Amino acid sequence: MTGETRRAAGFWLALVFVMGAAIGGVFGYTFARKSYAATKSDTRSEPERRATRVAEMTKEIGLTSEQAQKLDAILLDAHTQIKQIHDKAESDIDAVRQSRRAETRAFLTEEQKPKFEDFIRKVDEEKKKTGKK
Repeated sequence: MTGETRRAAGFWLALVFVMGAAIGGVFGYTFARKSYAATKSDTRSEPERRATRVAEMTKEIGLTSEQAQKLDAILLDAHTQIKQIHDKAESDIDAVRQSRRAETRAFLTEEQKPKFEDFIRKVDEEKKKTGKK
């Protein structure tokens, strides 16, 4: 292989490497950004989210003001029903949690019970901090 051929091969190898790194960087940034954007939580209130949905549907479908009002009422009713289901489920979960704790207390020694209560207090505080139920 001549010196000129080696230089040309080295040039093309370097070019392919640089192009691959650039394309990989662009795709990596794009996918990472989409993943991050998907994890952002909606901080708007329920009435704000509902109004946005009604406005979107009014624009896309061409709802009249009367239809938009009916849609708003339907969405409000659905939200209320779903919230009731969620609250009931949370209540059921809490009942199971309390029952499990009572069963655990039943077999602990007197020395272990204060340690268990301290442990439970820490767990409950952590749940409050993270917003978990």
